[in-house]
Amino acid sequence: MTQKTFFPAIENASITEISDYQDRRLREALAYLNDHSPFYRDQFHTNKIDISRIKNTRDLINIPVTTKKDLQERNKDFLCVPPSQIIDYITTSGTLGDPVTFAMTNHDLDRLAYNEAISFTCSDGSPTDVYQLMTTIDRRFMAGLAYFLGIRMMGAGIVRVGNGIPELQWDTINRVKPNAIIAVPSFILKVIEYAELHGIDYRSSSIEKAVCIGEPLRKTDLSLNTLGSKIVEKWPIKLFSTYASTEMGTSFAECQEGKGGHHHPELIIVEFLDDNDNPVHEGELGEVTVTTLGVEGMPLLRFKTGDVCKHDTQPCPCGRNTMRLGPVVGRKNQMIKYKGTTLFPSALYDILDNIDFVANYVVEVTTNEIGTDEILIHIGSKKSGEEKEKDIKDHFRAKLRVAPTIKFQPAEEIARLQLPASVRKPIKFIDKREK
Repeated sequence: MTQKTFFPAIENASITEISDYQDRRLREALAYLNDHSPFYRDQFHTNKIDISRIKNTRDLINIPVTTKKDLQERNKDFLCVPPSQIIDYITTSGTLGDPVTFAMTNHDLDRLAYNEAISFTCSDGSPTDVYQLMTTIDRRFMAGLAYFLGIRMMGAGIVRVGNGIPELQWDTINRVKPNAIIAVPSFILKVIEYAELHGIDYRSSSIEKAVCIGEPLRKTDLSLNTLGSKIVEKWPIKLFSTYASTEMGTSFAECQEGKGGHHHPELIIVEFLDDNDNPVHEGELGEVTVTTLGVEGMPLLRFKTGDVCKHDTQPCPCGRNTMRLGPVVGRKNQMIKYKGTTLFPSALYDILDNIDFVANYVVEVTTNEIGTDEILIHIGSKKSGEEKEKDIKDHFRAKLRVAPTIKFQPAEEIARLQLPASVRKPIKFIDKREK
């Protein structure tokens, strides 16, 4: 296959053509769910929904949303095929509660590979690239497997190093000479730090670009946030931000223009909903709500992801006319109301990432004695004391008008908080609030 294969024609079709295409695929998806999904068949019956009357994506508002709780409580009822057709079992990361099991057929794995192939191609990928995978491919994790399958389909090379161990990352870069990495942005800073401590000329390495996962790189105006700026100031490589989740089995990848993650209309229908499950206007914050297309094992209809962001429907200079997602500003369940100010954890992260003496951190939110949110930030730093604490609080007051409680701890202790043995991705937010 050639690179051109992975720029689907629908992505630079007209807005009307994309809309008509999605309407047709939606009708196919509804028929499949009605025939094969115990959960959605029950939902249609209980709510007296005649799917023949759902003609287009605008009619979706007449169907109830699907929630994480639905997936947790009726997990097996979402399965649309017999167990004999399941090839791979995966679980979500459990960020918003107990992890959910997902089952994938051979067809679903092919769809997953195709999604990643067109996503990597969108992010300047080609068959001549060699990617170094700095995330796990095991432990029931979808993303690592998806990257491997997609890069293989694209015809590029991949080195499966896995997460952590900066020394092994640099040994691999020096041995194999990959030109791209796939990593969590904060880990890229650790890779840079290791290189600086050990005299590695990382700026002259073979790495030209990074596909970044798991953490936002941009502000809502699409400029690089503190984390993204820190990386490129030290290591002038091209950064591509991506957004995805296990439930949607689809990713939204940036192109060279860096104007948001591109929607793949052949794989997913996306809505942006307010607290009352009504669509928000373009440019307003809304919860990402997805209907999967072409999924065989466990398709979803109007699933609320919990992620909040803006969207843009203007054509992109890259030639694609697909809608684009802005950076996720936070998860709905992680929104904090602190001393009269509404915050998402990402606002705290952006400040902490800009303070040089902060090595690492974890934000912990609890409920205080009067029933309101309380914030404690565990900070790993070689410097502490009243002066440094005041410095940090002054940063928060300047940007957010409020200052949380600070607790200095050894950086090694914070690292253990971030990566306990049971998790697959670093933890920066611990929610201990009364539910």
